[in-house]
Amino acid sequence: MEIVTKIAPIILALIMLGLGLGLKLEDFGRVFKTPKDFIVGFISQLIILPIVAYILILVLKTPPEIAIGVMIIAAAPGGVTSNVMTKFADGDVALSISLTAVISLLSIITVPLIIFTSADMLGITEVSQNISMTGIALKMFLVVTVPVILGMIIRKFAENFISSKVEIFNKLNIVLFIVFFVAAFYEERENILSFIKQAGLIALILNISMMVIAYYIAKAFASGVKQMKCIALECGLQNGTLALFVSTQIFGTDILYALPTGAYALIMYITGFIFIYFLRKSN
Repeated sequence: MEIVTKIAPIILALIMLGLGLGLKLEDFGRVFKTPKDFIVGFISQLIILPIVAYILILVLKTPPEIAIGVMIIAAAPGGVTSNVMTKFADGDVALSISLTAVISLLSIITVPLIIFTSADMLGITEVSQNISMTGIALKMFLVVTVPVILGMIIRKFAENFISSKVEIFNKLNIVLFIVFFVAAFYEERENILSFIKQAGLIALILNISMMVIAYYIAKAFASGVKQMKCIALECGLQNGTLALFVSTQIFGTDILYALPTGAYALIMYITGFIFIYFLRKSN
């Protein structure tokens, strides 16, 4: 994990820069134009998802190290992957982008808050001993918020060039995400079966149950089918790079805490495409 620990901030910063290049101020304006759909997605991802993760930890009697790893992935925002998958599913891409943008910017506060609160509730003291909430928030600000803002500024001054290349930046972000996890798993290739065995079950249950729960919450409260697809995928496709970055910042090279992130990253693409298949078939 030493190489991954070193490259995680760089890869995450590049991914967030790419996210910023794809954003305009209007993406934040949509929050106020269609507040109902945004609020449904926001609550589903930022509140319901961590609660579901916490309940699963208690029900499955998950070991402390795996439990914290699960809460880290549950606290992570969606990423560019969720925007692309929403497009594949013929969902509300504009809503997906707005949710990803706002929750990613808020993540410097929400991610440490969720992790430290859940650690206290689970009686895990190692978290507060290793790093302060302010410390992790500051590091996240430097590799998450600053690159997003920088990307938006670059787009503002090179709108014509950047807007015509947004699809390329999105694909590049996914490539960076895949390269990062390939590097992570290659470095820990001897432990991959252990990843799945120890953290795979709870990662799978969390991923599937949250997409289903979010879909039906959106069905009850959101505007329509496109919004339901978007919110379900936003809650099922987390920013794994950010989650692994947070894990390495708090626990260094201790692989146990990163197991759920690795397992979830493997699972979410498979379940995401299966979910999209059934969504398309049902229409």
